[in-house]
Amino acid sequence: MAVEITWWGHATVTVRDSGVRVLTDPLFAPRLAHLRRRRGAVPPPGAALADVAVVSHLHADHLHTGSLARLSRGTRVLVPRGAPAAVPRLRRLAADRRLELTEVSPGDEVKVDALTVRVVSAAHDGRRLPYGPRRSPALGYVLVGEERTYFAGDTGLFDGMADEVGPCDAALLPVGGWGPFLGTGHLDAARAAQALERLAPRAAVPIHYGTYWPIGMDAVRPHEFHSPGEEFVRLAGRLAPAVAVHRLEHGETLVLEAAG
Repeated sequence: MAVEITWWGHATVTVRDSGVRVLTDPLFAPRLAHLRRRRGAVPPPGAALADVAVVSHLHADHLHTGSLARLSRGTRVLVPRGAPAAVPRLRRLAADRRLELTEVSPGDEVKVDALTVRVVSAAHDGRRLPYGPRRSPALGYVLVGEERTYFAGDTGLFDGMADEVGPCDAALLPVGGWGPFLGTGHLDAARAAQALERLAPRAAVPIHYGTYWPIGMDAVRPHEFHSPGEEFVRLAGRLAPAVAVHRLEHGETLVLEAAG
């Protein structure tokens, strides 16, 4: 059996494993506040087809209610515990049965047909900025089917990351952001390569870079927008040479064959 991984841009990925289609952090907007999609077309309607969607945290570029509303009626969506209380439109999508919400925390496991979704920690501020004071955890997810695929969401390096994630065949790691500077609780290309060294999967795909960029900043430090994927490939080759790193273009699919 094989796992198919399609990167639609930013942190939006479709993973097909064991006949189950998982969609991560759906974001289908051409523009989000001060951000504009600068690379790759807006994903086609088929990108919104999913048996289950997983949301890593409440920031609007990861929990985007307009994109969640494009999912088929009744799609199951896993969200950080407390998300409906913090995001009114999310509650409305659940109330009219547009979505079937399941609130989860690190350590939870959710069965979706032949696939198990295991919820793990992330080192990131998971609040729905700028609102408060409610807080929800930032999460990662391990998809356990024919293979094990780790979707890191948005995270920094943290002690025990590899132990909590456990053995995995593929790692979907953020390597950049949507601006020229990354704060704490993020992986840049160098820190993502360090995470890869710890996790030691068979394959890795860099995500969360090269899609959205602030309006008017096209000529300001453009390498910060374009280069994280290539830089991750270079650094991963030094720190984790046994891992096959696949830098996908927007809409491109990786077929990962099962281990011998």
